[in-house]
Amino acid sequence: MKRLFSMFFALTFVLVLAACSSQGEESEDNSSADSEDSSSETVTYESESGPVEIPKNPKRIAALTYGPNVLSLDGDLVGVDQWSKANPLFTEDLADVTQITEEDPESVLAVEPDLIIAGTNMQNLEELEKIAPTVVFTWGELDYLEQQIEIGKILGKEDEAREWAEDFESRASQIGKEIKEKHGEDVTVTMFETNGTNFYIFGEAWGRGTEILFQAMDLNMPENVEEAVSEEGYHEISQEVLSEYAGDYIVLSRGEDTDMSFTEDEVWQSIPAVKEGRVIEIDTAKTSYSDPTTLEYLLEIYAEELNK
Repeated sequence: MKRLFSMFFALTFVLVLAACSSQGEESEDNSSADSEDSSSETVTYESESGPVEIPKNPKRIAALTYGPNVLSLDGDLVGVDQWSKANPLFTEDLADVTQITEEDPESVLAVEPDLIIAGTNMQNLEELEKIAPTVVFTWGELDYLEQQIEIGKILGKEDEAREWAEDFESRASQIGKEIKEKHGEDVTVTMFETNGTNFYIFGEAWGRGTEILFQAMDLNMPENVEEAVSEEGYHEISQEVLSEYAGDYIVLSRGEDTDMSFTEDEVWQSIPAVKEGRVIEIDTAKTSYSDPTTLEYLLEIYAEELNK
């Protein structure tokens, strides 16, 4: 009897172990399946070109444009355009991200994206769409805050994007009010850019923080600047007429290696803003975008310099 009881107990123990093992394997299989289902889940994004089925939580994003906007929301970038890659503000964060281009769809294919962000004016869009779901934007179609919110929708982080947009607009608006209180409601700012040979003036939505100055802060451009940029958003001028377009403050966008010898000329030296030390210099390479990182960087500069 003792022997039979021992054999029965051993057999029961083995069966229980087998059942537990089977349940464990089944649980692991279900967990793996659930994880796979979650990662492959899609949502419909209403893009300007029509509805696009995109991953609910994209994990491998190839950004041919708006890479810095994706980066600001901690998006999982595997590829970015050469301009983002070369921007000094993002050198560290994009060090391990591959440079890609729409001119070479193979470079995009190589990073195995699950989502592509591109511009409507880019080449090979049909080929890109075959690689992965592709969302396209027309530059300037949305303002800088709306654009960030749309990127937030794509990444499943709309609330986070909206929260930043509302907070940034509120902070910049308040700084604008303080500047006007200090310098007068009619204080003007001109955005110049130069490579040392060519000179440009910019309107209210041309990067370099123009969105901060003329939209969020609601500061004024000189009337002739506003008229000159009204059609294209920017206007090329000659060095000889710089003084005619200069506001109470000047923001001068230039590259690190730009020939600045023009600042020694009589035309430049005759400008009141120059004489009174009201010129704010910014690095073009760092400031051409309108993403949250760039805007926060410039807001700090403008808040300090325009309040002096």
